[in-house]
Amino acid sequence: MISPISNYNGKTLSFGSDKKEEKNVSYTRDTLLKNNFVTRTRIGLDKLTKAFTLYPAKGLAGNKNSNFYEFLTMGNVPYIIGSLTLMSVFNSANKHFSPFSRVNAAKIGNKMALGVILYGVFKSVSKSFVNLPVKWLTGIDTELPYAKVNYLLQENPEDYNNLTSIEYHKVGESVDFPRWDQLYGNPQKGESVNWRYDKIAQKNGLGQNLNDSDQEVKPIYKEVLVKSNLAKSFSSFLWAATGVALAFQKPWEDYFKVATFKFWKGKEFLHSLKIFGESFVKSAYELINGDKKSLSKLERHSGKILAGTALASTVIGVINTVHLTKKPNKQNPKKVISPKKESVVC
Repeated sequence: MISPISNYNGKTLSFGSDKKEEKNVSYTRDTLLKNNFVTRTRIGLDKLTKAFTLYPAKGLAGNKNSNFYEFLTMGNVPYIIGSLTLMSVFNSANKHFSPFSRVNAAKIGNKMALGVILYGVFKSVSKSFVNLPVKWLTGIDTELPYAKVNYLLQENPEDYNNLTSIEYHKVGESVDFPRWDQLYGNPQKGESVNWRYDKIAQKNGLGQNLNDSDQEVKPIYKEVLVKSNLAKSFSSFLWAATGVALAFQKPWEDYFKVATFKFWKGKEFLHSLKIFGESFVKSAYELINGDKKSLSKLERHSGKILAGTALASTVIGVINTVHLTKKPNKQNPKKVISPKKESVVC
């Protein structure tokens, strides 16, 4: 990685970002970020905005600084457009139906729209069902983000400054090559170099005041990354399917009658949120217990089986993740080397 250049006053000169992208870069080097709701929201909005605006423009123009990260980020575009198309399949044609058919079509269309939304929400949120207990039990945050500073190629002769772009990655994004450097402390801030590794080592029973806690922790860290990724891959899709099933329960029809997104109409909007919460709870109850009047025995238990499978996959995934096999062998050397046998001391 190219290091930032310092000017004659000793101040850091970042190469900044592409003029079309960010003129005021808040990072001069790769920076570890906090994994909280605010950071995740800011990263999500930044990537979503650029996926619809900057990155397509750079790609279509044949910009030599376009890269694979931008290509992957643009994958959100067809996903969102496809979701909106699916949501409008029934609803956009309702006006052409007779009044009676319009009501029936609206019920299906609204549930399809809600199903698309809950699919995305459950799939995203369910990753925390694995990450949070794993972090609590092992001290390893598998979703820890960092900002990566990319130094760009010069596009015009006058471009001699502000040629950087910011990418958002995760420390454990690559299982083979995690960003170990981002986990080391900064002595200039009064931090111990290995303080994060020390915490993880202590959390996993490796002891305290280790000489090289980072070397002890790295095999464990990789094992947790591999197992948690497997757990999230299975459980997230099962939770997403549960979200779709939840959206098709009958109690949601009460919410659709009063649903409004006009937040400036305070009372109506708050009443809509109240009914949403009530409908969510009733729908979850109906999904688990089923409607005994109109459903067969198998249909009544199908929702319970789906939700139970999603929950079981999460629990099993967490148990498998925290069951570590890569811990260093702490066996006493005296038990390994027999004093009765010949040995050579170097």
